[in-house]
Amino acid sequence: VTDRCNMRCFYCMPKEGIAKQGHAAVLSYEELLLIAETAIDLGIEKIRITGGEPLVRAGIIGFLEKLSAIPGLHHLAISTNGLLLAGMAADLHAAGVQRLNVSLDSLDPATFAEITRGGDLKRVLDGLDAAERAGFPPPKINCVIMRGANDAEILAFAEMTRERGNSVRFIEYMPTLRSGNGENLTVPGKTILDRIGQRYRISPLERESLAGPAKLFRIDGAAGDIGVITPISGHFCGECNRIRVTATGTARGCLFAGSGVELKPFLDTGDEAGLGEALRGLVARKPARHLLAAAEQHHAPFAMSAIGG
Repeated sequence: VTDRCNMRCFYCMPKEGIAKQGHAAVLSYEELLLIAETAIDLGIEKIRITGGEPLVRAGIIGFLEKLSAIPGLHHLAISTNGLLLAGMAADLHAAGVQRLNVSLDSLDPATFAEITRGGDLKRVLDGLDAAERAGFPPPKINCVIMRGANDAEILAFAEMTRERGNSVRFIEYMPTLRSGNGENLTVPGKTILDRIGQRYRISPLERESLAGPAKLFRIDGAAGDIGVITPISGHFCGECNRIRVTATGTARGCLFAGSGVELKPFLDTGDEAGLGEALRGLVARKPARHLLAAAEQHHAPFAMSAIGG
């Protein structure tokens, strides 16, 4: 719903941020609702709202209320960095959001501030507590593991599944910005699991029908679970069930697709049938695999915040 963010995580966007889109370039809430209704009519059952940071967009609560009321939508989630969550959790729950994903890459205040270029860890942790008080299940934690930055905290995050009951998703670092030797930051999913397995007994879990690409595990006795997402070391493209729509109306069947389908022409003319065919065709043309392995990076650099990071 926006490419703007109140953080500057170094793996997601440049330090100076990105060029801001003009108001006219960003889809209106009415246009986003039409896309959602069309997708649901085609069989989409789950929608996740992302940014940038979605909670910085004015009017987001009213939009979520309308979105959650669309017949046929079975699951509405939102991904947030958590900075504004403490003050908005109750309204998000009342609006019909069912699950929160919170990006959290360190439990150490200094490391967190370094990764996010100034973020306040306490505000995010307060947001997690506020979410549960508002009635949400323990938020799902998305953690991008980076060698030399936060890989020493793998066990601390795994412990959150025992202490707090959170589901924790460990995500391999993806060199989307193609700056420096970023590929050396990637910690393979197998390494992450091996470290956890040295401390805890873990068992594999079956994925739910609306689940994403994570391979799931649970520490014996934990209320929460562990997921490992491996875009670099283990392609999951053949099982990918996601499409993305950017704030400016570009639909992509793959995060790393060089191009997408522009939905704005259909929205401008009110061509709902054409919009449906465009989305259907996007799903049909999802690629067999992406080209992000370290030795074959052919994608153009991009900021994750611009396409739903």
